[in-house]
Amino acid sequence: MKDRIVSKMFKKHLVDFSIITFIFLIDRVSKSLIISSSENYEQYGVSITSFLNFNLIWNEGIAFGLFSFDEKLYYNLLTIFICLITVVIVWLMLKSKGFEKLSFMMIIGGSLGNIFDRIFYSAVPDFIDIHINNFHWFIFNVADIFITMGIICLISIEIFGTKKVENEKY
Repeated sequence: MKDRIVSKMFKKHLVDFSIITFIFLIDRVSKSLIISSSENYEQYGVSITSFLNFNLIWNEGIAFGLFSFDEKLYYNLLTIFICLITVVIVWLMLKSKGFEKLSFMMIIGGSLGNIFDRIFYSAVPDFIDIHINNFHWFIFNVADIFITMGIICLISIEIFGTKKVENEKY
């Protein structure tokens, strides 16, 4: 009986976890290519267009280098906290449907990519540098793109979903 429940749940979420795995692999491949292209593992920079560079930096904090710590205890606590948040997001994904579920899957796939780096490298390799003249946006990676897209989608669902419900009441 228990095996049937697990098998049914596995089949139900196979596509979901395949999408998460695909996002994770896209992130891993992109980071691996950049890391392997750097000569000394520390610094890498290539100008792609007049507004896009690939500059490898190692981010020891969270989003955009915030909360970077020299102390390993704080770094490890932050990593554990990020893992716990990811578990909660997996739970939310399992309870959601449609576009909301896809949004959570994007966040989870990106989060797992960055968690992998935090554990394996003790830092997250960021390399996408978008700029206009001398104004540079924060350097980020493919995982960050998926996390940001997922969050923007969830915000859009909240904004437009609420208006839809309000209009139906009247």
